Amino acid sequence: MLLVDDERIILEGISQIVPWTSSGAELIGTARNGLEALTFIEEQQPDIIISDIKMPGMDGLQLVERVKELYPQMAFILLSGFSEFDYARTAMAYGVKHYLLKPCNETKITEALIEVIEDLQTQRKQHQFVQTIQSELTKVLPHAKAQFLKELVTNKTYGKRDWDTYRRMFHITHDTLPIRLILMQVEGMFEYEHIFALTNIAEEKLGEEIVLLSTTIGRHVLLLIQETEQEEQLFSRLSGMKCTFTDFYKLETTIAVSSAGEITDARKMYRETLECLNFRFHVGEGAIITPQDLSTAAAVLPSSFDYDEEQLCMELKAGNWEAASEELARFFQLLADQRMDTVLTKSYVIPLFVSISRQSAPDRLNDYLQMLARLDELETLKAIEAFVRQAAKDICEANFDSFASKQSTVIKKMIEVIASNLADPALSLNWVANETLYMNADYLGKLFKKETGERFSAYVMKLRVEKAMEEIVRTEDVKVFELAERFGFGDNPQYFSQVFKKHTGYTPSDYKRSL
Repeated sequence: MLLVDDERIILEGISQIVPWTSSGAELIGTARNGLEALTFIEEQQPDIIISDIKMPGMDGLQLVERVKELYPQMAFILLSGFSEFDYARTAMAYGVKHYLLKPCNETKITEALIEVIEDLQTQRKQHQFVQTIQSELTKVLPHAKAQFLKELVTNKTYGKRDWDTYRRMFHITHDTLPIRLILMQVEGMFEYEHIFALTNIAEEKLGEEIVLLSTTIGRHVLLLIQETEQEEQLFSRLSGMKCTFTDFYKLETTIAVSSAGEITDARKMYRETLECLNFRFHVGEGAIITPQDLSTAAAVLPSSFDYDEEQLCMELKAGNWEAASEELARFFQLLADQRMDTVLTKSYVIPLFVSISRQSAPDRLNDYLQMLARLDELETLKAIEAFVRQAAKDICEANFDSFASKQSTVIKKMIEVIASNLADPALSLNWVANETLYMNADYLGKLFKKETGERFSAYVMKLRVEKAMEEIVRTEDVKVFELAERFGFGDNPQYFSQVFKKHTGYTPSDYKRSL
């Protein structure tokens, strides 16, 4: 309470006779005029002011006018020795309900005071109630917005009038620009916190002025945005958002962007974004897909699909991964060009995978066929290609190792035959192939060159010279014709000498002297 009166006797009298405490009030100060009261009010901000009207400097009505401008919540009780109606009317214009004529006793002042206090308490309760309601509404508003967006894209009964109602409810001020829907999907293994984080990152990167509503539907995040900028700028923001999310969570995000349109087209836009997300089967995870991408793909759709896997199977069986990899790339490129739906695309991949599996070892065939269930779970063509490639590569490398092992056995046998028949002038590739190993001589020669790095004849000649050198070192008086005879040159010591010099730089005699 503040008491204001320019008459000291009245000021002191009212201060003493009014039962302030029992009335629920506390008198915290007095003032002798309006200016003094205004200074006190600005410093102390009392709840109720009892003021005389006629005062020097600033009268009571002027004080009411000034205080109501600064502190409209403060209440007044005005006292006056004049009963003119104009004073009361002016006071009521400023919301003053209590206008008491002097002289007035403590009873009237107390009654007025109690009534004002009750009014203030009622106002405060109402204010507190409104604040509580607003606080609760603030809590539920995001959920209401999210639910409305879900229903907007799935409920065909919403129209322009419904949108206007909810727009005002949600304090959405923009209503003239076209809108778009953005549907985002987190790829791979994810948790709800990833969906929540993606929503927050998207709203932050795109900005509150663009994102009007957002919600989550299953593993998808759905945004309703305003068309306020060029597509290039929008896609740039979306790319930045994708990078931020991937940097934090190491997960890819596929984004579908609808065409621009009116709010009443929201259901159609939502179907567009779902179709775009399905198209990720062809373009792969982590792309930004628009309806234009779908129409472009439809424009180049081939009329038929035909692939003969015989060449691929032959390369896999032979362990030739380089050629097999090229064949797989050709198959999946042909398949990608078709732009078929997921089920039809997989119907072509599954028979190919079965054919690939048949190129494995018999004891592994069943293992690869059981992998077909995993293939059916894959959601993009790139993922399917990676899966098939890995299986094909494993089979191809296993075949190569098996083939290499068999080749090594053959070459080992050839080297044993050479060592055992080094003294025989008839030793040759054809002789080994026809008389010992019973294999094709050309194939055996290529196999020998691949395994040892040398042609068969060069290997035999080199080995004969090396053995002859060992014999010269071991036996001091060995003769050249004896060496020729012992190491497959028969009765041609001259030819032996020529070959020996070609390999060592010495004739047999010179080599013996050099020792």
